[in-house]
This record gives sequence, structure tokens and C-alpha cells, in this order.
Amino acid sequence: MSEIIHITAKNFDEVVNTNKAVLIDFFATWCGPCKMLTPILEQIASEDRVGIPIGKLDIDQCLEIAQDFGVMSVPTMVLFKDGQEVGRIIGLRNKEQLVREIKDALAPESGKK
Repeated sequence: MSEIIHITAKNFDEVVNTNKAVLIDFFATWCGPCKMLTPILEQIASEDRVGIPIGKLDIDQCLEIAQDFGVMSVPTMVLFKDGQEVGRIIGLRNKEQLVREIKDALAPESGKK
């Protein structure tokens, strides 16, 4: 899982509606924090830190999908599992914070506080 998946309107359903978890970064090319987040996500993916695929979806190219998921600001990262949203992270995070938040969102309910 070393590469970030480029998400488009054509492959969104295929990537999200699986029996696996996936993190989708809703971003915009004009967004400063989004640009800062990209290398962090690339590191997490290349190091396989969270054990799931990571994708990036340009909200300006896929406006309808962003609206369907209520993305009001970028960067917004949505964690999907079994095709359903199970977590949402809004805003820039450092690598360790982001890994922790993703792992917490994927943890079984019994393990959550």
C-alpha cells in the first residue's frame, strides 16, 4: 500500500464500497493545509502505518460527492468501512496524531472509551 489512490467520480463507489476500510482525503488544489497534508498521507501510506488504502478526492472535480458527504471545509478525511462512514477528521494533523485518530476510529467498539 505504498501509493495514494486517485479518487474520481468513476472509481469512488468501487473504492469505498468494499468489505475493507479506506481513508478518503477530500481536498482542493488551492488549499494550503491540504498541500501540507499530502506528504503526511504519502508517508503513512508508504510506511503502511494504518493498514488500509488511502485515497485523495479533489472536491472541485467531484463536487457532487463532496456535497453528498457534507464536506464543508478542507481538508476533510472520511474513514469508510464496509461502505459506511465510520470516522471523520477535519483539518490538518501531524503524522502521529493522524495515525492515532485513524486507528482509534477503526478500533472495535469494545475497545473505545
